[in-house]
Formats: sequence, C-alpha cells, structure tokens
Amino acid sequence: MIHPALTSEHEAFRDSVRRFVAREILPYAAAWDEAGEFPRELYRKAAAAGLFGLGFPEEFGGVPADYFFRISSAEEFAQAGVGGLSASLFSHTIGAPPIAAVGSEELKRRVLPEILAGEKISALAITEPTGGSDVASLRTVARRDGGDYVVEGEKAFITSGMRADYYTVAVRTGGPGAAGVSLLLVERDRPGFTRTKLEKMGWWCSDTALLRFDRVRVPAANLVGGENEGFRAIMRNFNSERLSMAAGAVGFAQACLEDALAWARERQTFGGPLIGHQVIRHKLVDMQARIHAARALLYDTAWKLSSQPREPQWIAQLAMLKNLATDTMQYCADAAVQTLGGAGFIRGSRAERIYREAKVMQIGGGSTEIMKDLAARQLGWQP
Repeated sequence: MIHPALTSEHEAFRDSVRRFVAREILPYAAAWDEAGEFPRELYRKAAAAGLFGLGFPEEFGGVPADYFFRISSAEEFAQAGVGGLSASLFSHTIGAPPIAAVGSEELKRRVLPEILAGEKISALAITEPTGGSDVASLRTVARRDGGDYVVEGEKAFITSGMRADYYTVAVRTGGPGAAGVSLLLVERDRPGFTRTKLEKMGWWCSDTALLRFDRVRVPAANLVGGENEGFRAIMRNFNSERLSMAAGAVGFAQACLEDALAWARERQTFGGPLIGHQVIRHKLVDMQARIHAARALLYDTAWKLSSQPREPQWIAQLAMLKNLATDTMQYCADAAVQTLGGAGFIRGSRAERIYREAKVMQIGGGSTEIMKDLAARQLGWQP
C-alpha cells in the first residue's frame, strides 16, 4: 500500500482503471494526439466503466468516493501520456461539482444524470482574456432582464470549449470584487454564444476554446447557487482540481521515469548499456527521489484534506503540493527526453508528449506564482 488510508477497494479500483487505460487509451494515444481529437464515444465508455461518477451524489448517477479514488484514477490515466485527453475527458470534474454542490434540485436533475452517463459534456468557464487566477476581477457580465440573465463577455483557454454541451460560467451579477460573482449554466446552443478553437503547444487532443457571449439570454433557473454567491463555490472547486492535477503530474513523472529506465537498459553505447554510465544512473535516481517526495506529499495532503478540508494550513499544503508535483513532472520530462536523446525528440513517444505538456500543468488551476502566494496567505505570512 502507498498510504495507510488506502484499502483493498482503492487497489481494486486502481486495477480497473489501469485495465481500462490499457484497453481503451494506450493503443490509440499517439494517433488521437496527432489528430487533435478523440472519439466522443469514449465518454460513454468511461462512464460505463464507473470512472465518471466519483464523489457525485448517487441519486444522479454518482458513486461515493474519497480523494484517494480520484488520485488513483488521475495517476493511472497519466500512464497514457496524453494530458489533453485526461483534461477533456474529465472536464466534468471541474464543470459539474458546483452544480452538484449548490445547484437547485431542478438543475441537478436536469443535467447531472446526462453528464455522469457520458451523454453530455460539461466544461468550466472562469478564465478571461484579461485575467485568470484573479477570479474576483472577472468582467463577463450577466444582467437580469425579466426571467432571464443577459450575458456579455469572453472566456479564454476553456477546456472542452468546443465540444461541451453545458458550460458552468462565472459571471458578474453584482458589484466589484468577489461579492458580485455568480455562476450560470449556459447551454451550447444559446443564440449569441460562439466558440473559437485555440491551437496549443501541447494537449493537442483537448479542444480548448475562446468563448464569446454576445447578449446571450440564459433563464434565471440556470443560476447555480445564489446570486452573488458563486465565488465560494469556485474556490472550493479549485481545491479538488489542484489535487487531481497534482496526482496527474505524479503519474506523468512516473511514466517518464519508466520510459527513461527502459531505454537506458536497452540502448547500447560504447560497448555496453546506457545504464552502465554513472551519470545516467544518477539521473534516474534523481527522478525517482523527486517522484517519491511528490507522491508522499500528495497522499499526505489528500488524507489531511479528507478530515479537515478548510483548514488553512492544509490549503497551503495543497498549493505547495501542486507546485512540487508539476515541477517534478517538468524535471522528469526533461530528464527522460535527455536520456532518450534523438528518440525522445521524435513525435509519438510518451516522453515527448509529456515534455510538451509539462508547462500547462504549472499554469492551469493556478500558476506556480499564484500557488506560492496563496500558501503564504494561508499560513499567515502576508505583511
């Protein structure tokens, strides 16, 4: 067992995810990444395999699950080395939780069963062209007009932005600052709602988009939670997102180590295997040490958040975990490509894909710099 909190159920679930990834993802990973998309049918397959409902209410198709189930899923999906697939396939894990947590009963019953069955795709739209982590300063406006809200503004870098059916959108319904932020559910076919695909350095098979709202009318019944009460739901959502990103980063780092180790054992240089050179062995040991440290902090943080989710010191630890895990991923991706040499520079290998995708992990869900500042504030270290 990796951590004392893990049970036989956690291990059995991890095994089932590993088998799903080996059967449904690994054989097609490189081709899907090159094509810039993956089949929509994969959502239904993942849902049928019990991978979509983790932590969501049972009455809407969810299953009870603690943080360790989600960590196991994220680590195993990372073994495919296709971050864009994981980001888009599981975009409902950031788009749907606010609905489940604070949405009306009518809204939950209307959209959650379809999302958790893999029939509809959910996305979260918070970041704007003028700002990302500073949610309290968002500019997209929703003004009440009779029984509707009229939405105007833009959102940028939205995962599943092109193919999603439901968008959980952060809007300003009140005055300046966090106290004026709300969440609205916007369906993709609303008049005046347009999407533009964005081309990226990595995450090729993830559809990322710029969203535009040109006087888009949305029924007031689509308000997620209370008016001007969206900021708290967004912040709570960030905690789960950052933990999953950290788990994925550890999994990606592990994949890089495995590829580098396999290549070092097989590659012959100067009359012997590459691993026969001390400098290569030391590089592999450094990778393993960083992975051990990041995984230990990952499981410790999950355990602490499970018992005291709003304790400031654990929120600070989560922020530091996100940085440590993504830095570990970047280090291991670089070390793997360096070890593979020319083979690591050729498109199609796991290490090459992960190398391209490491940077977005240090930006998404809160940049490295924002995480450091958040940790300092939670620890009471601000001036």
